[in-house]
Amino acid sequence: MRHHNRQPFADLPLPQQAGILCNDPRFQKYAAIRCGMNGQEFNVSAAAQYLRDVCQIESRRELASSPKAAETFQRLRTEFDACRGKIPTPR
Repeated sequence: MRHHNRQPFADLPLPQQAGILCNDPRFQKYAAIRCGMNGQEFNVSAAAQYLRDVCQIESRRELASSPKAAETFQRLRTEFDACRGKIPTPR
């Protein structure tokens, strides 16, 4: 399996981005903190449930069809990136 032509993360379909995010230990930790469980780390399914709750969707597939869910997901990603120090905190 060669990844010489991997797409940038931001260009991937949103459901795929959400899947990758939920598998990221940093996001799992972030989701736990946001749920008031400091020092804990969610597993993949708990992180996915957090994402669905925040975006108010039943399935990550809905990110592709619901503009409102997509917008919420983008905001969640921005907040996560800001927490990781990847981008400045939005003001």
